[in-house]
Amino acid sequence: MSIQDIIEGKKQWRAHMARVKTLPPDYRIVYQEMQRYLFKVGPTDLSDGQLLPGIVDFFEEGAAGGKGVLELIGPDVAAFCDDLIKDSRTYADVYQDSLNGNPGAAEQ
Repeated sequence: MSIQDIIEGKKQWRAHMARVKTLPPDYRIVYQEMQRYLFKVGPTDLSDGQLLPGIVDFFEEGAAGGKGVLELIGPDVAAFCDDLIKDSRTYADVYQDSLNGNPGAAEQ
């Protein structure tokens, strides 16, 4: 990874977070909780994927439609997040593979 890649990544992250700051307060709070949860248990390709920007798109559409955030995702934020990443390889999967002694599990 070059310095240019790092700089570009920071620019994209700042633009993403600027979009988050424009969300209504209840959406912003739920997004931050989802982000925190996904960073802990989420997919290994979270930083490379479109999951977080997709959530912001979804929230922007919901807010524009006048819906409450819990109307969109339901009362259980963690369950909603788990459903989003159900087919993705998570850090927990990598850790479990390493405990089971699967060779090369750490590289995946």
